[in-house]
Amino acid sequence: MKRAIWLVLLVLGIRATSNATPASYPADAKTYVQILKKLTDVMVQDVTGPCAAARYYAYANLAAYEVQNQQAPPVQYTSFRGIIRDYPEFNLAANPAVNANFASLYALLRMGEELLPSGYLLEESRRQLLLEAVKKHRLSKAQLDGSVAYADQIVKHLLQYAAKDGYLKTTGYLRYTPLKQSSHWQPTPPAYQEAYEPHWGTLRPFLLDSAAQFKPTPAVAYNEQDGTPFYNLAREVYNIGKTMSPEQRNIANFWDCNPFFLVQQGHVSYGTKKISPGGHWMGITGIACMQKQLNLAATIRCHALVSITMADAFISCWNEKYRSNRIRPETFINTHLDRNWRALLQTPPFPEYTSGHSVVSAAVATLLTALLGDKFSYTDTVEVEFGLPARSFTSFQQAAQEAALSRLYGGIHFRDAIDNGFSQGQQIGQYVLQKLKQE
Repeated sequence: MKRAIWLVLLVLGIRATSNATPASYPADAKTYVQILKKLTDVMVQDVTGPCAAARYYAYANLAAYEVQNQQAPPVQYTSFRGIIRDYPEFNLAANPAVNANFASLYALLRMGEELLPSGYLLEESRRQLLLEAVKKHRLSKAQLDGSVAYADQIVKHLLQYAAKDGYLKTTGYLRYTPLKQSSHWQPTPPAYQEAYEPHWGTLRPFLLDSAAQFKPTPAVAYNEQDGTPFYNLAREVYNIGKTMSPEQRNIANFWDCNPFFLVQQGHVSYGTKKISPGGHWMGITGIACMQKQLNLAATIRCHALVSITMADAFISCWNEKYRSNRIRPETFINTHLDRNWRALLQTPPFPEYTSGHSVVSAAVATLLTALLGDKFSYTDTVEVEFGLPARSFTSFQQAAQEAALSRLYGGIHFRDAIDNGFSQGQQIGQYVLQKLKQE
């Protein structure tokens, strides 16, 4: 690794010396947000689904965080060992040659390279980070070598930890076969995709005691009779779809976060790539950290906490989805109300209850509110690059509630999945905050 680093620098005519006078290495939120965005871009390129994206964000942000708290003097924060389940003990001696800020960014990119299917696309970003460290910030050879070696050790420990979270086991299971009962989930148009991550609820959570720790209130019982509670839930979705206001449509589209939207024009079909729900909340976290003018260490900690909370929220939600295995509104409405009705948004390929947007948004908003403040006004520009206008919010809770309701407007969730999912997410967020008091 060291030899490769110096070959890169020498080819470009840049030499780091042992007596270089280091400039002040960037220690602001923007620096971290820009590097993390490179991982997000690769996930968009890979069409990374919501669960997998949350897992990648969690391990990548943890790598950056552990470099900071293991190395940076004075120590602002402590390791998550004893808080995160089965978390490794790093036992790395502090090295005065390590530049903790540079090493954190390097670890973030290295973890992304190792985990993402197209992680090799991050090699150029890592190369650029190395070049800037020498040319712009004047890190010496000893500093660069020490920082890279230290980051690589953290990444190695976390990759070993990640290998035992149960994800690899899920890739070896037989293909999921949808259950035949009329109340259960079935693939939906236009792509009729197979079930997405049916075993995700078996993964090891980061902070929760188990995936089933916060089982939501049971879903309203399935019933095909007009006037029953379930039938009324379906009729509400149907009616909103027929009478939707422009603002409701805007909200649904803003929070769609469908990594792969299938477009059909006649006999031609093609997909458009967009950010995942987790990627959207990572973007919001970055916007908030920059607006708050947090330093690099605080920014990394905020992202690490949000991402592991988000990862646990997906595990909890998916544990319920494939337990209740509930039918989607589009399937029920087409069968019992109107065979020609279509949801505004494309229905995701997994069971309906509870709403992932609701669980994840509520959990993350609970955490961000505690970390950054209750009345935190900000403008969300995350979706601008995907052709959607920015939206402004007066708090994280307002954004989370809008994200949850967007699934009703989009025609892909019943109201009880949204309301009960939101409560489920709030419980997860509150539990995380309680765990953090153990630090």
